[in-house]
Amino acid sequence: MTTISRFDTRLQRVALTRPWAADVTSVGIVATHVVRSDGAEGWGFSWTPQIGATAVHALLSDDIAHAAIGRPAEPGDAWHGLWEHLHEAGGGGITTIALAGLDLALWDAEARARDLPVSGVIGRRRERVRAYGSGVNLHYTQAELLAQVQRWIDAGFDAVKIKVGKPDVAEDVDRVGAVRDLLGPDRELMIDANQRWDLSRATSSIEALSRFDLAWIEEPLRADDLEGHTELARRIDVPIAVGENLHNAHRFADFLRAGAAQIVQPNIVRIGGITPFQRIAQLASEHGAALHPHLLPELSGQLALTLLGDVAEPWAEDVEDAGFAALGALEDPSPVAIADGHLTETPHVGLGIRFSLVLTGKA
Repeated sequence: MTTISRFDTRLQRVALTRPWAADVTSVGIVATHVVRSDGAEGWGFSWTPQIGATAVHALLSDDIAHAAIGRPAEPGDAWHGLWEHLHEAGGGGITTIALAGLDLALWDAEARARDLPVSGVIGRRRERVRAYGSGVNLHYTQAELLAQVQRWIDAGFDAVKIKVGKPDVAEDVDRVGAVRDLLGPDRELMIDANQRWDLSRATSSIEALSRFDLAWIEEPLRADDLEGHTELARRIDVPIAVGENLHNAHRFADFLRAGAAQIVQPNIVRIGGITPFQRIAQLASEHGAALHPHLLPELSGQLALTLLGDVAEPWAEDVEDAGFAALGALEDPSPVAIADGHLTETPHVGLGIRFSLVLTGKA
């Protein structure tokens, strides 16, 4: 049996060229490196925008590194046992974000040992996926927002997502209406409230905004409000998307069983890596829900190529000026390319995501 023989981590911050907020000017990366007993090596990472990077790094270096040595190195084999080992620190959140650092490195090692990309190990089902333009833009003026949307149109995107949740819903209506006018009737528009509403406010706001032909409303309520999302789904016709802040397959199962969401958006790092992502994809298929991975297109785009897509073709999210390659954070060329509204893989082995040793931000 091939086992894990060594596991190393490194914390760094990567500066954002387009800040997501006044206090979100960089993202935290914990770069990971695994060596198997057969000598194969793999590289992975954990990620968090602003909060918890040092805690994730500590969990990886103080707990996961010691517990992982000697465990099976085949992708997925060690995941559940390590999750049980960490569970007293929480069933999701910091623990699963940290677990992703090991899980991704193990998948990378397996693919590199076989001289394949990870999508080739899993089984690629399509050669490209649709991508949509996305941005952290609630703080933008309307003119800045429309300029961003125009950049997406010029880049060939036929679907975009913008933030909503202004104190006065009339301002949301003005902004969404202006974006819809710019997009025209044939491009798709999604909105994301980032958990800013309660049930009453979500109901009235979506009623006011639904005239703009919305593909989905994302995180309208507090992310863990299962009862609220279930009730909201009864009240509105706009599909509800959740998942970027659900941290394990058990919570996804709860929302899917309750009919609280029609679209799920697991963030592959926040849920613990590729191993739990595959389980969540299976759950979504069983419950007739679409799955569109959240953020990190260099990673999630590769996995979108492997999805069954029996409910809906998966999409990849491309946040403006936030790709690791665009930020100059990668040692190698990007493993994916996004052009004309679609994501494709570029030639690489493993995940193709190794972070430069040069720090691009203060740890």
